[in-house]
Amino acid sequence: MEKRLLELVRRHPRYGYRRMTVLLQREGWRINRKRVHRLWRRLGLRVPKKARKKRHLGHSGNSCVRRRAEHKDHVWTWDFVFDRTRNGRSLKWFSVVDEYTRECLVLEVDRRLTSREVIEALTDLMVVRGVPKHIRSDNGSEFIAQAIRRWLGRAEVETLYIEPGSPWENGYAESFQSRLRDELLNAEEFETVREAQEMAAAWKGEYNHRRPHSSLGYRTPAEFAAVVGAGRKPLTEVVEPILS
Repeated sequence: MEKRLLELVRRHPRYGYRRMTVLLQREGWRINRKRVHRLWRRLGLRVPKKARKKRHLGHSGNSCVRRRAEHKDHVWTWDFVFDRTRNGRSLKWFSVVDEYTRECLVLEVDRRLTSREVIEALTDLMVVRGVPKHIRSDNGSEFIAQAIRRWLGRAEVETLYIEPGSPWENGYAESFQSRLRDELLNAEEFETVREAQEMAAAWKGEYNHRRPHSSLGYRTPAEFAAVVGAGRKPLTEVVEPILS
């Protein structure tokens, strides 16, 4: 088991001993958390600490504290994060997360992502998943673009814009982006856009189906989503992904 634990630590350097216990148990090891903790300490393992900024945690009416997700597909949160390929050219990552189930619903990456491409990704998602009640975001130019706001209005999705300069109000997106950066963007060097897209798909599958979350009782987002039921009705003929 010691060898397997070290293999998992190399693969998931940001995981602590509690999450490692769950992974080992899922693989069939008959072991409890106390034993893993003893082994963890004997091997001198530890999760690298991240520096945390001090914040004044005020919350507006659209924050994730005051407008909490109440069920699956009630509130989605979306965000962009930037990285680079090895040659220094930019990469733009677009993610959508269900705040209630913590599922990563969309993870796309390209050199640039236009409003049309964002709308097409959301349309594809809503056809399969259903239309959320709310989408939470900051006030970045991508989120307040008129084409996107019109499209969301036609789809009857209420936008929850957080206060400028208050990323903690969009805490689920911030938490997800932190994990994405720690576990993928900072861990891998991308040669091409194609390679980044392939790794994004693989990481998204790992995140949804194999990564246990402490906030979900150490279930994966997919496992938790399966037991909380369906969300809203599917997108049928509400809107088309056309920028007019």
